[in-house]
This record gives sequence, C-alpha cells and structure tokens, in this order.
Amino acid sequence: MMVFRYLAYRVPKGIHSQISKAIRSRQHTTAMDVPPPEVLSLPMVVPSKTLMGPGPSNCPPSVLQALSLPVLGHLHPECTKIMDDIKAGIQYVFQTKNELTLAVSASGHAGMEAVLCNLIEPGDKVLIAVNGIWGERANIMASRYGATVHRLEAALGTNFTLTEFEDAIRLHKPALLFVVQGESSTGVYQPLEGLGLICHKYNCLLVVDTVASLGGVPFYADRWEVDAVYTGSQKVLGAPPGITPISFSSRAQEKILARKTPPKVYYWDMTILGDYWSCFGRPRVYHHTISSTLLYGLREGLSLVGKEGIENVINRHKMCAQRLHKGLQAMGLQMLVAKESARLPTVTAVKVPENIDWTVVTGYAMKHYFLEISGGLGPTANKIFRIGIMGYNATNDNVDFVLKVLEEGINYARENRSAKL
Repeated sequence: MMVFRYLAYRVPKGIHSQISKAIRSRQHTTAMDVPPPEVLSLPMVVPSKTLMGPGPSNCPPSVLQALSLPVLGHLHPECTKIMDDIKAGIQYVFQTKNELTLAVSASGHAGMEAVLCNLIEPGDKVLIAVNGIWGERANIMASRYGATVHRLEAALGTNFTLTEFEDAIRLHKPALLFVVQGESSTGVYQPLEGLGLICHKYNCLLVVDTVASLGGVPFYADRWEVDAVYTGSQKVLGAPPGITPISFSSRAQEKILARKTPPKVYYWDMTILGDYWSCFGRPRVYHHTISSTLLYGLREGLSLVGKEGIENVINRHKMCAQRLHKGLQAMGLQMLVAKESARLPTVTAVKVPENIDWTVVTGYAMKHYFLEISGGLGPTANKIFRIGIMGYNATNDNVDFVLKVLEEGINYARENRSAKL
C-alpha cells in the first residue's frame, strides 16, 4: 500500500483530469477507427450465367425459391424434420439403408476430409487410386492423418481394372482403399461393381468419391458394398455448394466406434455429428449451427431427383453426354479420354487444339454469352477444356448452345492469336 501512496503523491498536479479526458476521447473515437467500406453502399451485382463447367451447376427455380424461405433455428422441430427428410433423400440417391447418413456443413471436398478423418488412425495402411487431382488430394489428407499411404496410379485419361485393384490390395494389405468414381479433373469414369467384394475379401474398407458422378452414372452403395461415400450438393443435385451428403456402412461405423483415438478434427467427428442428425436413435445433441437455408436447397434438390427418378436422371445425363461427344467430334476436337466406356457423362474433357490459347476461348464464351466453359485442373491445367453437363443444365438445348459457343470461341482464337480478353 505504501508504494501506491508514494506513486500517487508523485503524479504531477492535474494529470488525473488529463488522463480521464483522453480515455473519454478514445471511447468516442474507437468505433470510427475503420470506416464502413464504400463498396458496401453500392448495389450487389449478380449476373445470370449458364454454368457449364465442372460445377457448380445452375440451381432449378424451385431450389432458388426454397433458398429464399425464412431462416429457422438449427434445432427447431421444423428444421430437424427437414434434416430427417434430407437423410431419407440421401439414402435414396446413394441407394443405401445406412443409418449413419447425413450432410456435413461444408463443400463436397469436405466429404473427403470427413471420411478420411474418421476412418484413418495413425499407422493405418491406405491405398489411394490416383488418376487426377482428387486422388492426389486424398493422398495428402491421408498422410496428414498419419496413414502409411500407397498409391495405385493410372495415366491421365484412363481408369483402373479390377485386377489392378486386387493385385495392389493383395500386395499392400491396406485397411482402406480410396477411389474416385468421377475424376472431374480428367473426365474419367471409374466402374465400381465388384470392387467392394474384393476389398472385403482382404478386410479392406472401400471409400468412394462421387462428387462429380452421382446422378450421372449408376451408383449402388449397398449392392456394391461401398463403406463410405460422399457427393457434392452443387452438381447433379442442383443445390448450392456448402452442404455435403455423406454415408457410412455398418463396417465403417464399427471402425469409427472402435477407434483407439478420437478423430483428430472435432468438427468431423461422426460420433457427435451422427447424434446431431439423429442417426443412432438417441436424442439429438448440439454440434454446430447448421444453415437452415442450405438445408432447404438440398432438400428441394433431392426432392426433384426423387420426382424424376434416379434412373431417369442418369439416362438424361447419358443422352446429353452422347449428344455433346458427337458434336465435339464433328468439330474435329479430340477427347482426353480415348476409351468411350471410361468417359464421365457429367464432365467431358476436350483437348485444347494446338496453337490455341484456351483462356481466349473461355473468355470469349463468358464475355459474349455469359457461358462458363472451364479449363483443366491440376495435372490437366492448360491442356483441356472441361464441359459440365449436370442437373438442371443437362438438356439438349444447353448442349447445342455450348457446342455453338465453343466453335465460335475456337475460331475467334485462331483468327486472333495474340488476343487476350
């Protein structure tokens, strides 16, 4: 106490009032240290574009309408009823009865993270099929979760045989095999029938990425003995990105519950998320504040698929892809995927013609038609165009529109070799 008395005595006369004034002044000015940004006072510009790249696709009008509905609390009974509806819809599109079926609050890529985070423990052997960027991403993720990773590789534009899979599984004895059904960076389709049986013969779980393929090709989670699968809401399902359907088999669920250590990321922990989505027959628990708006969009997208019938959706995409491929060939363009049966209907990879700047072509399409045609990604960057036919956009009129604009863009690029838009 003597120290404080001494210090108080030594403070110059009048300093207390000066300090008080300074504090009051700061209290009045701190709220204005950073002014409101001028850009936010301007109207938001959102043009209408035709999205014919590898995703997202345009949302159907009824999905957009659903997105405009009032926000609900994440545990309101009306909201949890919508979550239950979505769970049933996901089981339908995956063709599964898995109880651990839900949607994670993040983009389709987060499905990969959630699956690997839950199914990999440090020291596990994992086999990753790599023929594009998504296999590469899975390789990186599995390594970060402490797995001993082995790679099964195929050349760009090609897929794998069942024999190649079995030989690699027999050699490496992995606890998990990761496969991409629709590699959107290369436009490659990977057949899966029979692969689950091979995996389980060697006590290996089968994980499948269907982000770009679901609804464009057949998929039967239970029939094909798939242990974990996820997809993108923004592709064939026609909902906005940011909410990812995912499902785990009873085998995968047992693996999760038998872990020696909890999943490294709390946000992806399926033992808690499963209760949030009422997958285990227990009372719901709070995990995070889910976007009720994204739930509305996903539910409506699943509803549209159910009304059309998943078989009809697949056939529609197949017919549109065939129309596109014939048109591209008539233009003299070359596919990256030479084998017709290995081509993914939802994403077509077309080689960029020699001496053509692909950015001029895609820039022309966007500038003159508000049409998105994408370039390559990862190992195919600067080598291909990627044309997406997904969901609401999978129509003959859209296919013909893309062919017309692509031909115009290529001709423009040839005539203006030094052009940059």
